[in-house]
Amino acid sequence: MLGVCVHISENFSLVKVAAVGICGSDMHAYHGEDDRRPPPLVLGHEAAGWIESGPRQGTRVTVNPLVTCGYCDICRDGRSHLCAQRQIISMPPRPGAFAEFVRIPERNLFAIPDDMPFRAAALAEPLAVAWHAVRLGIETLNKPLAAATSCVIGGGAIGVGAALVLHRFGGVRIALGEPHPARRAAARSLPVTTYAPGQASQPPPGSVDLVIDAVGAPATREAASRMVRPGGTIVHIGLLPGQGGIDIRRLTLQEITLRGSYCYSEADFRHVVATLAQGGFGSLDWVIEMPLAEGTHAFSALDKAEIAAAKIILTP
Repeated sequence: MLGVCVHISENFSLVKVAAVGICGSDMHAYHGEDDRRPPPLVLGHEAAGWIESGPRQGTRVTVNPLVTCGYCDICRDGRSHLCAQRQIISMPPRPGAFAEFVRIPERNLFAIPDDMPFRAAALAEPLAVAWHAVRLGIETLNKPLAAATSCVIGGGAIGVGAALVLHRFGGVRIALGEPHPARRAAARSLPVTTYAPGQASQPPPGSVDLVIDAVGAPATREAASRMVRPGGTIVHIGLLPGQGGIDIRRLTLQEITLRGSYCYSEADFRHVVATLAQGGFGSLDWVIEMPLAEGTHAFSALDKAEIAAAKIILTP
């Protein structure tokens, strides 16, 4: 029957977690601001490790945490991330990966090469989010990306990832906006021009063909509405609370495209895993590791903006 969505039978594997990233959504839950993640709940969905048992025992894998039915029209159309029955580990009823082990459907495990560090493999999920957003933005451009001006708002992992994906897809003129001075300094090795929001170096009004809002706050939506060029595109990834900031009148009068972007398709995830395996995102020097046992300190340090790195990877 068309339109009916049911979960197919799942075969599970137990994965011994070797690396797991702290996501912005984990921080929202840390503050009690994410109704989708009510306590008590094991968080963490950016994971990589070894399969602990079964036919693939010992296989090194990265985890696609997005579990979908695999059966409905949307899943069969290659857009499983929009499945009405989608679930993600670290949200009920699926515990997350801030743990020694995590239980994952077999079809959500992607083998990685023996020489691929687990800290890199754990970046597959956030980089897939960035890959998907950039791909959607490019689809609406009326010029080649190499001839376009791009701006990413937010220097966290998704924003840094979006800048790297833009560069990999052929972008040349890429700006990255980040208010934290240490994060801007850490981004100097990236193929971007950094700026502090509100400073003279920020893109002038109406100058940017493609804006990626990786924050999603009223202030960043307002900035995106202001800097985008007539006929340009804003891709909105951020999930912060609030709805204000978008200049609907300007979007209408100047035919600006506003496009939401959520998660990634399975194809996006596979492309990112392959790119990471080839070292295609560079040195990844914007990532630091900390023991899982120091997770409380890691969350506190992120909350107080004491760490310049765009991503913390916890290692059990």
